[in-house]
Amino acid sequence: MTGPARVVRDPGTAHIEPGDVLVAATTDPGWTPLFLTAAALVTETGAVMAHGPTVAREYGIPAVICVPEATRTISTGQLVTVDGGAGTVTVH
Repeated sequence: MTGPARVVRDPGTAHIEPGDVLVAATTDPGWTPLFLTAAALVTETGAVMAHGPTVAREYGIPAVICVPEATRTISTGQLVTVDGGAGTVTVH
């Protein structure tokens, strides 16, 4: 899935457009409404059974977790490709 990145630090004030790739340090249940619109997920932390990848699987969106410094190296608006199967994130 390729789309524009949306770096989010606070889910309560975030605005996600359809097709955006949600980039966050981590997620918890308070982030779940953002998954309804996001096209993919990238997090800096997590585990296979953690909140982010679990909800992403439920909603059928690709997710890559444990991407060091993702919220610092990816900027909102940058075009990124998320390949959940391969576990890769490519910044264009």
